[in-house]
Amino acid sequence: MNLLLDTHIVLWWLADDPALPEAAAEVIADPGTIAVVSAASVWEIAIKRASGRLEIPDDLLGVLEEGAFEPLPITAVHALAAGGLPAHHHDPIDRILVAQARCEGLTLVSVDERFAEYEVELLDLSLRTR
Repeated sequence: MNLLLDTHIVLWWLADDPALPEAAAEVIADPGTIAVVSAASVWEIAIKRASGRLEIPDDLLGVLEEGAFEPLPITAVHALAAGGLPAHHHDPIDRILVAQARCEGLTLVSVDERFAEYEVELLDLSLRTR
């Protein structure tokens, strides 16, 4: 399975936070899964770190690489797709994640229920929680 992780999913995974739904943890840990982290999520994490709202390792990119997460740059195609989405959600980072998941054929992993308003494949997290 090929996943695009929402920012909070990445953070919960890295911190081994019990807020991470068990279903997500199982799929991310599966050796057959390709887990992708968007440049938008890295940007969001960096913004929160710079504002003092989040503590993360200095070498975030190295930590992601060690965790076998694949990076996903933001392309002009992604930007155009995000701009063309219906206005269900006004957070530009979340909108780019939806566009990237759709453009790249990735399953989006998030607990944000607003993503269900878009035509995007979502990982079903309703079955279990840790």
